[in-house]
Amino acid sequence: MLEPSERSADDRAAAKLTAETTRGVGRHLVSRGYAVLTEFTLANNRRADVIGLSDGGTFAIVEVKVSVADLRSDTKWPEYEDFCDRLYFAVPPGFPSERAPKRAGLIIADSWGGEIVREASEMGLHGSRRKALTLHFARAAAQRHQRLVDPRI
Repeated sequence: MLEPSERSADDRAAAKLTAETTRGVGRHLVSRGYAVLTEFTLANNRRADVIGLSDGGTFAIVEVKVSVADLRSDTKWPEYEDFCDRLYFAVPPGFPSERAPKRAGLIIADSWGGEIVREASEMGLHGSRRKALTLHFARAAAQRHQRLVDPRI
């Protein structure tokens, strides 16, 4: 069992790696023409690590995993499929990518960018869900921007 100070160091290292991987995913999606939000709550109350809205109106959701244990313990990811056109997992370099579910695409990312190593299947969204998700995305982005402009709101 780890001592509290060791556990904290491990937790900090995992949080840093998660932040770096998430940043790289965001940079990659932006380079592909997406507007990106992180920690986005869906209508089913699940929180997507990263969601991107393309200039064509399609959505990609990316789940970031930095350890095999985290990947194995995540049983909620199929619930994201109803809220995107494409679903990906993103992992850092050196991660055993063969462990990632084959139903989703795969991105290898570090803090500088990412690369799709397995393209996600096109799932498609129902028109009414796409409209609701687009509105929710726009409002979340506007609210986040406003909090940056005026943190007292």
